[in-house]
Amino acid sequence: MFSSYLQIVVQTIITFFVLLTLTRFLGKKQLSYLTFFNYVTGITIGSIAANMVILKTILFTKFLVSLIVWCALTSLISYIALKSGKARVILDGQPTIVIKKGKIDRAALASTKINIDDLTMMIRQYQVFSITEIDYAILEPNGMLSILKKPEFQSTQKTDLKIYPSAPAFIPLEIITDGKLIMQMKNYLLKKEFQIE
Repeated sequence: MFSSYLQIVVQTIITFFVLLTLTRFLGKKQLSYLTFFNYVTGITIGSIAANMVILKTILFTKFLVSLIVWCALTSLISYIALKSGKARVILDGQPTIVIKKGKIDRAALASTKINIDDLTMMIRQYQVFSITEIDYAILEPNGMLSILKKPEFQSTQKTDLKIYPSAPAFIPLEIITDGKLIMQMKNYLLKKEFQIE
């Protein structure tokens, strides 16, 4: 009885660190650019990891191999998509123009399987309540909508008022974390001839 609980604890710890390593290996695209493929991949990796810990009918090492192979395939597909534009279109899809010059392209809308209610809901998230205000609306491969308003409905920019602010003199950097001086920043500041006490 105790040994079975100990086995679950050990398997959970191993699974945790394997997942941590593999997700770092896969990169940030999983979160920042969540296409349908990335979504399914994330769910599958989570399911395999959960089964590794809970199920006893299949050997733990078989699940471990399955998880590593799945992550390796995901990484390979991401690399292929990064290097090949044609492969990227096949794997991730491509942007679709759903509104052009204030008019809905119903054929494009039908091809993306989105109805008008969903489209208007996405538009309202940009504080736009009339389709006539939109010059172009593009449905991105990750399901997000990008809109370009007509010039008369766009926000006023500083350049419109002939205001040209100067570029910032520096970028703020964190030099102290948790009450400790970050050594890399100390060396950087010393090179810049700052005095640090």
